[in-house]
Amino acid sequence: MIEVKVLGSGCANCKITYELIENVASENGIEIALEKVEDMADIMSYGVMSTPGVVVDGKIAHAGGIPNKKTVLSWLSSTCCPADDNCC
Repeated sequence: MIEVKVLGSGCANCKITYELIENVASENGIEIALEKVEDMADIMSYGVMSTPGVVVDGKIAHAGGIPNKKTVLSWLSSTCCPADDNCC
């Protein structure tokens, strides 16, 4: 299962990003563990200075602004289906 964290203080863009990731995963049958991180110390520990930030399996995938569906799918697909074709 892919672990995804949306980092942000709860602003509208953070909420939209969370919902977008949830929808893209659902539409494509990709299982994720989605978490919203609002604690500023936790957010800063990732080195993210612009929110929303997105962390996929422990790596920063995005910071600042709302990503588009294609970008979100690329994060989830590249994590889910590595080069050895051992898809989840």
